[in-house]
Amino acid sequence: MISVNDFKTGLTIKVENGIWKVLDFQHVKPGKGAAFVRSKLRNLRTGAIQEKTFRAGEKVEKAQIDNRRMQYLYANGDSHVFMDNETYDQLELPEESLEYELKFIKENMEVHIQTYDGETIGIELPNTVTLQVTETEPGIKGDTANGATKQATVETGFSLNVPLFVNEGDLLIINTTDGSYVSRG
Repeated sequence: MISVNDFKTGLTIKVENGIWKVLDFQHVKPGKGAAFVRSKLRNLRTGAIQEKTFRAGEKVEKAQIDNRRMQYLYANGDSHVFMDNETYDQLELPEESLEYELKFIKENMEVHIQTYDGETIGIELPNTVTLQVTETEPGIKGDTANGATKQATVETGFSLNVPLFVNEGDLLIINTTDGSYVSRG
């Protein structure tokens, strides 16, 4: 058990029969009434994000998540195949459980598969990934007055806003937490 006063970003907890990852938290001590902790949690099974308030000092169960380093191999119909680099065991995960992660994963990329009590609950992506631009409109010279952006599509099919100087074939570093452009690779 862990006190909500000890929350840290990235901590995994078990609340209401769900496995949750703490995305953000804030300790609040109002002038009148008891202190509390306002938190933003992501359900690791469903991907849903929920805001939850806990009383200060309340205890929650810490969830022990195991990470296995695996390599993404290929798509197989409605599932995706991953291979353990040490044991060469293969694991198939359904596409609906990977909708967000597939925007950033390409073949042969290494990721961490998260498991809880033997149940596979998701993928932990690296903080940033480098992907190649496959489609974007050419930038227009002189159109940079207010940090203008344009749409670009990367090799995984994901579209994002990028600065006007980005061209097709460029490598981009993309933040996987919000899908935003970081820099050219």
